[in-house]
Amino acid sequence: MEVVEQIETWLASGFAGHVGMKLTAARQDEVCGELIVAEHHCNGVGVLHGGVIMALADTLGAVGAFLNLPSGANTSTVESKTNFLRSAKLGESIYASSRLVNKGRTLMLWQTEVRDSRQRLLALVSQSQIILTVG
Repeated sequence: MEVVEQIETWLASGFAGHVGMKLTAARQDEVCGELIVAEHHCNGVGVLHGGVIMALADTLGAVGAFLNLPSGANTSTVESKTNFLRSAKLGESIYASSRLVNKGRTLMLWQTEVRDSRQRLLALVSQSQIILTVG
């Protein structure tokens, strides 16, 4: 089983799977995913809720951090900033690409671009992932 399939199986059993996120690529320097906007993803005015975008970006950044961890370590998001630039509507597909910006001893910085099917930028998310070691 390839790494993408292994991680997708793990994600499917939790929040990401419940929301409908799909992993499309997973490497140490970039993680990609997608989601089709369903009714339960929308806010009161019929567009994609910003929290869904944030959750997608957070999930991809966390997967990327996980792929870079030393043996026995874990990770958690410690900071996240989202710039919302455009909305997505019911039935649209959104695509996200999270790239490693910096890998330090204790923190990793990831930046995620979320785009629609016409490649228009919907949001830009930056997040810091802490590297948690045991002992």
